[in-house]
Amino acid sequence: MFEWLAYDFMRTALWAVLLLVPLLSLLGTLVVNNKMSFFSDALGHSALTGVAIGVLAGVSEYRLVMVAFGVVFALCMNRIRRSRLASTDTVIGVFSSVGVALGLTLLSARGNLANYQSLLVGDILSVTADELWVLAGALAATALVWLVCFNGFFAVSISPSVAKSKGFRSALYDNLFVVLVAVVVMLAIRWVGLLLINAMLILPAASSRNVARSMRSYHLLSLIFGLFSGVLGLWLSYYNGVATGPTIILVLAAVFFGTFLLRKK
Repeated sequence: MFEWLAYDFMRTALWAVLLLVPLLSLLGTLVVNNKMSFFSDALGHSALTGVAIGVLAGVSEYRLVMVAFGVVFALCMNRIRRSRLASTDTVIGVFSSVGVALGLTLLSARGNLANYQSLLVGDILSVTADELWVLAGALAATALVWLVCFNGFFAVSISPSVAKSKGFRSALYDNLFVVLVAVVVMLAIRWVGLLLINAMLILPAASSRNVARSMRSYHLLSLIFGLFSGVLGLWLSYYNGVATGPTIILVLAAVFFGTFLLRKK
């Protein structure tokens, strides 16, 4: 049952799951609260444009450009979303379409599209020991911001007017939250894939929301469901010889439907 842990790459992948899944599960709770599921999906799609800009600029470490572009993309999308001049789903749909189309166009123009198709589905088995430190740093930084700013984030998720009445600057906390989501999503794209990143972000929180009875249990169950699905999905993918990311998503989906049936009952 545990022979898969005899391989270095599987042990590294396990550590990656233990660091990455809590990071996404934590952010996912407020993404679900804020009804921003498609917002994070659009961010994932914009990763291709970030990669293309990095390639065209001749930057060897294109992920830095991808993260920077993701932050700018998220702030622009959030600014238009908050203006109320167009419906939220319309704004997100436009940005998502532009992010994908522009990235595909720029990469195909240089003949580099095939080299970056792995970003579509990701590969968590490709994580290196050095990249684990990046994930650990991202998790620590996110946890620190969460502890300091959670009350503001939560107040804004209820209502900007409620946040203002409690002394929070709603625009500041809203922008800080989307920047945090953008950085984490862009860092995780390589290992999760832009087609799957939104599911990994949303499903643990959505499952938890089905059965949680308080904000504390909401966050705790999101972490538990995410970790359980991540480890089980990694184990199942090894013994069945299938892709790890999609297997984890399928386990998360099974947890969601299970908790949904419990909620109905």
